Amino acid sequence: MVIRATELKKEPATDAPTVAELAENAAVDAAERKGGWTRVRTPGGAEGWVKMLLLRYGGPVTAKTGDTGLSQMFNVARTGTSGTTVTTGVRGLDAEQISNAQPNAAELGKMASFAATKEASSGFARRAKLQARQVDYPAP
Repeated sequence: MVIRATELKKEPATDAPTVAELAENAAVDAAERKGGWTRVRTPGGAEGWVKMLLLRYGGPVTAKTGDTGLSQMFNVARTGTSGTTVTTGVRGLDAEQISNAQPNAAELGKMASFAATKEASSGFARRAKLQARQVDYPAP
């Protein structure tokens, strides 16, 4: 499924013609991958390309009622893994694509909106009954 509304492109490029508009959480079947793009098909038969970072594989992720995310955090501390597999990065991009990459100020602004304030994180720690601990790092 796609994680947010996006355009289904005819070719794996942002300036390619749009084949269809996909709604947030629209179901798609993934086929081949080319660079940072994945060819998909909708249940209605439309076929095209979407950015691979807009895809979520498997069913929707749902939290248990009352879950604060602490169980996953403790699983990471205990086992070194959250039990969730996520793959991102620039694998599959060639040197020319990387050297021609341009920053997207609007997306950076969106990312900044996810930052937690000190008050919000302190409130979270209080509700989860977390305590501050000093961690001494070993000398290199």
